Amino acid sequence: MKKHMANYQKVARILYSVCCMLYSVVLLVGCVERRLTINTEPQGALVVLNDEEIGISPVTTSFEWYGDYNVRISKEGYQTLNTHRELKGPWYDYFPFDFFAMLNPKRTVDSYEWKFELAPQKQPTAEELIQNAEKLKEQL
Repeated sequence: MKKHMANYQKVARILYSVCCMLYSVVLLVGCVERRLTINTEPQGALVVLNDEEIGISPVTTSFEWYGDYNVRISKEGYQTLNTHRELKGPWYDYFPFDFFAMLNPKRTVDSYEWKFELAPQKQPTAEELIQNAEKLKEQL
C-alpha cells in the first residue's frame, strides 16, 4: 500500500509540475494585435469591409485573418468604390517562425493602412438621360 501511495504522490508531483510550467508559458506568451486603418480622399466616407459596416473614414478596425477583403466605400457626391484588397501576413506568421513569434513575451502590433481616392459623381447631361430613357423604352 505504501508503495502505491509513493507512486501516486510521484505522479501527482510530476503532473503538478507540468501544469505549472504550462501555466507559466501561457502567462509569458505575448499576443498579436492586428489593426487595419482605412483612409479615403475625401475623408468622411462610409467604409464597408466584407459586407460589414466598420465606420466613417478614417477608420481603424481589428481583424482576425489575412487574405482577400471586399471593400466598398461610399460618400454623397462621389462614385461608390467597389474593390478588393489582399492583406498579406508578415514573415513571422508563417511556419516555423509562427511558433517562435508566439513565445515572444512582448505584445506585437501588426498595423496596415489602405488609402482610397474617390472620384466625384458624374452628372449625366440631358442628352445622355434621353438616350438612356430610349434604351429602357426599347427593352419593354
